Amino acid sequence: MALATFLKINPADSVVVCLAPKKQGDIIEVDGKQIMVNQDTPAGHKVLIKDVREGEDIIKYGYPIGHARQDMKAGDWVNENNLKTNLSGTLEYTYNPVDEPLKIKNEGRTFKGYVRKNGDVGVRNEIWIVPTVGCVNGIAEQLAQRLRQETGERGVDAIWTWHHNYGCSQLSEDHENTRKVLRDICLHPNAGGVLVLSLGCENNQPEDFMAMLGDYDKDRIKLLVTQRVEGDEVEAGMEILRELYAQAAQDKRESVPVSKLRVGLKCGGSDGFSGITANPLVGEFSDWLVAQGGTSVLTEVPEMFGAETILMNRCENRELFDQTVSMINNFKNYFLSHGEPVGENPSPGNKAGGISTLEDKALGCTQKCGKAPVSGVMEYGDRLSANGLNLLSAPGNDLVASTALASCGCHIVLFTTGRGTPFGTFVPTMKVATNPTLAKNKPHWVDFSAGQLVEGRTMQEIVPEFIDKVLDVASGEKARNEENGYREISIFKNGVTL
Repeated sequence: MALATFLKINPADSVVVCLAPKKQGDIIEVDGKQIMVNQDTPAGHKVLIKDVREGEDIIKYGYPIGHARQDMKAGDWVNENNLKTNLSGTLEYTYNPVDEPLKIKNEGRTFKGYVRKNGDVGVRNEIWIVPTVGCVNGIAEQLAQRLRQETGERGVDAIWTWHHNYGCSQLSEDHENTRKVLRDICLHPNAGGVLVLSLGCENNQPEDFMAMLGDYDKDRIKLLVTQRVEGDEVEAGMEILRELYAQAAQDKRESVPVSKLRVGLKCGGSDGFSGITANPLVGEFSDWLVAQGGTSVLTEVPEMFGAETILMNRCENRELFDQTVSMINNFKNYFLSHGEPVGENPSPGNKAGGISTLEDKALGCTQKCGKAPVSGVMEYGDRLSANGLNLLSAPGNDLVASTALASCGCHIVLFTTGRGTPFGTFVPTMKVATNPTLAKNKPHWVDFSAGQLVEGRTMQEIVPEFIDKVLDVASGEKARNEENGYREISIFKNGVTL
């Protein structure tokens, strides 16, 4: 059977998405009508299937993705040059709850994880060095290198230090954001041992920071203030690390229910295939995980603009709806306060891949969270407290958003991409390719190809394979970013630096 070369996603759509490049003069048949393609149109891009007038909305996914900048004819290539966003400022919203229970059975599956003293479960058992301030990044890296050399990382999954530029010369919200994210890293169950490395004179004062950790495991999290060490601070740090390593090396994986798994949902370097392959696949996984009693987290608030009402109406109650409205409008005000339009996204790479407006991007982006009800809404730096689908306030930037997902408590980040990226944050960051070309060209970046969906395979066929893959990674199989050693953190910054 010949493979489809274009897709009409929703019956209400006024465009189709090209699954393969179309040449000027090609004929496509849609809804019983033959339409001639008026310009060469790349794969992932949109072709108009009805005439529209200037100012008229263009529909994709069943929703407006902007309006026509000029009169357009059926067969025209729709892109950022002839399509303009409808987004502007903040809005008032009405709660219209949608109650569609998930019809997915609980399969009672397990994965192999590390059960911590407080009952949390980690999918990795690593030694982490967490600087309280960027001034000690060099010392932290030297410590990590020495511990790797001494131990060969035998008995633990990895040894890492999490470099950042902050911890001093920051004010108010920026300072608290830094402290919260570093706190969250220290408390993350993927770490079997943590050395908190301080300078001593920074704004992020070591004793105050340690108090933020609450009732933490003092056998597994230890502090070194380098200015207070008489002599060699590196050797003092190594003494602590050897102790932490010896404990962590005794930890063993054991079977735990999938309900303990927490997964972050992220996309980056998106293209026109993102909303029809990888994002829906991840959405299927998210719904499956929620049905098992597990947790998924959607972030990238600016990439909800244009699709936010879909999420709002899935909130379990009015309080969550109000929190979601505040999250959306607060982020819009953040843009506007800097004199920036709320619809400036998408990026040049997104546009080249077939995404023309922020609404186009958002309607595809939000498919990563499937159809589950929203059971929690978090501010930046918050830690997870509710099972099920959660929304997290963070920007769309790949590094910042992925770090935020991990710091809220996610064990793994599922990262869909059409253009490709090697990046990984401080937890396994699995890349899901939207198209077969990326999977073929960058197999050392890609963990799973959703591009199979345009090669003749069905969603029903590949969802079980994808679930198995995620559980394998949760049980210890390395994600590509881990194999490559690509891991880092990035903390959100808004204000001045002193």
